[in-house]
Amino acid sequence: MTGSTDSPPDFFVVGHPKSGTTALYEMLRRHPQVFMPELKEPRYFAGDMYSPESAPKAAGLPQSLEQYLALFAPARPGQLTGEASPLYLSSRVAAGEIAELAPRARVIAILREPASFLRSLYMQFVQSHIETARDLRTAIALEDARRRGEQIPGSSQFRPHVLFYSDHVRYVEQLERYRAVFAPERMLVMIYEDFRSDNEAAVKRVLNFLELDDTVAVEELEANPTVRVRSQQLDTLLHAVSVGHGPISRVVKRSVKALAPRPLRRQALRVVQKRVVYGRPDRPDEELTLELHRRFEAEVIALSEYLDRDLVRLWGYDRTV
Repeated sequence: MTGSTDSPPDFFVVGHPKSGTTALYEMLRRHPQVFMPELKEPRYFAGDMYSPESAPKAAGLPQSLEQYLALFAPARPGQLTGEASPLYLSSRVAAGEIAELAPRARVIAILREPASFLRSLYMQFVQSHIETARDLRTAIALEDARRRGEQIPGSSQFRPHVLFYSDHVRYVEQLERYRAVFAPERMLVMIYEDFRSDNEAAVKRVLNFLELDDTVAVEELEANPTVRVRSQQLDTLLHAVSVGHGPISRVVKRSVKALAPRPLRRQALRVVQKRVVYGRPDRPDEELTLELHRRFEAEVIALSEYLDRDLVRLWGYDRTV
């Protein structure tokens, strides 16, 4: 690509979240033949994942095609351009819109065992103040009510779709949307567990798919690790101090501002989050894991057939009784 503002990306990492997409983004953007913008998730083609009243402007996301394409303008001549927006796989419109803009683009999807994926996704949503349910079981049980517009956290009013957990693991349906508009040779479907067990081989596979030099050393990274929020109340308070709005936030900010300068406040907040609010994830709930295996067994069987790979055995669904 030439890096001109009218050139669409050459490839898209379309998801899923909590499945290695951030690590892959960070590793690919270190390759000299690749340009990926500083904004990791432009989400430009996932408009259906937000309500019409949503305000993606607040997140600094591109609002027009011109703004979106400008993200790739700094690319040097000859570099492949790409982006990584995990919502594109769950989105019902992203595949078609991407194909319309960039019909010869290459698409990379990463899939993770459903129970492990949803557990990690739930914890990420809690950390991001999207989810308020006290545990994953409760969050999944709320799904039907939330589809009716009930019991949706205030911070998720503009994007309630992300809390419909079962929709995130409709893997075959999601891949079919891309297969309908992209030739098979332009799609690479990876399995998260492969990515974790042999990172180097997985990255080489991506580089070969993109027809890039796979002899270039790319540092292995673990990005966006899953953490447990020990106290949602304390985390919410810290969130209010750092980026929140409203009267409570303003009172807290004024009190803290009177005690310490801004750099020191930010450093203190990060220390408190790391040492007090966040902790290592608890062990998975074995009973809930078995329930989720039973619930998504048909999807895993269908995906195994679709990809011609025994994911039933790899993901332990042969032991679902």
